[in-house]
Amino acid sequence: MKIISWNVNGVRAAHKKGLMDYIATTDADVFCIQETKAQKDQLSQDIIAPPGYQSWWHSAERKGYSGTALWAKQQPDSVETLGVDEFDAEGRMQVVRFGDVVILNGYFPNSQAEGKRLDYKLGFNAAVKERADALAAQGLTVAVCGDFNVSHKPIDLARPKENEGNPGYLPEERAWMDSFIDGGWCDTFRLFDQESQRYTWWSYRGGARQRNVGWRLDYFCVNQASVERVKSANIHPEILGSDHCPVSLELKD
Repeated sequence: MKIISWNVNGVRAAHKKGLMDYIATTDADVFCIQETKAQKDQLSQDIIAPPGYQSWWHSAERKGYSGTALWAKQQPDSVETLGVDEFDAEGRMQVVRFGDVVILNGYFPNSQAEGKRLDYKLGFNAAVKERADALAAQGLTVAVCGDFNVSHKPIDLARPKENEGNPGYLPEERAWMDSFIDGGWCDTFRLFDQESQRYTWWSYRGGARQRNVGWRLDYFCVNQASVERVKSANIHPEILGSDHCPVSLELKD
């Protein structure tokens, strides 16, 4: 199973920049997106149903904000939300099952300046881990993907020292990521690549992407019991169309 995850920073904007052409080239079984910024009734039919795919949308109640969605070649066995009102209202998480594989497609909150939404974010993180742990305990292969809105370690951003007090690199956020990984989850990209300067997000300001002054905010994490199923995991910085780039995971059948 090949899965792509991408924070598209507005699905309608990404569509104008070639999103659907990219989906066609990937031949992904499942294509997850975050920060859709759209309700389904605002979308054209070629976004809702590109050739060979069906789609499922979990939009925020507030128009033009947040939201998650996925396209899949096969009908899932089930599509659910996180089931927590304060997070479902922002379209933060889809829980989608295909046989013995469950994908949690998430747009993790930004903690914002001075940690304004840090408590909200940590509450969301805890709810995600609880749900993921429960699914893993059933013997399923569980992949948590999306924009986690945190760079875990100094290697994961270009300027760690300068950003220690900034959202996405707050001590509390990194400590949660430590607890998540230590609690039975694997950052799949690091199974294959231990290099620095591998990022998934770049500011639009100051030519950051051209200079590769970025952050790794987007992940595929799987439960430790399923690590042997991981065939590949990668970052695709050459793909434009958003301030994030896609990340991918391939699982053995």
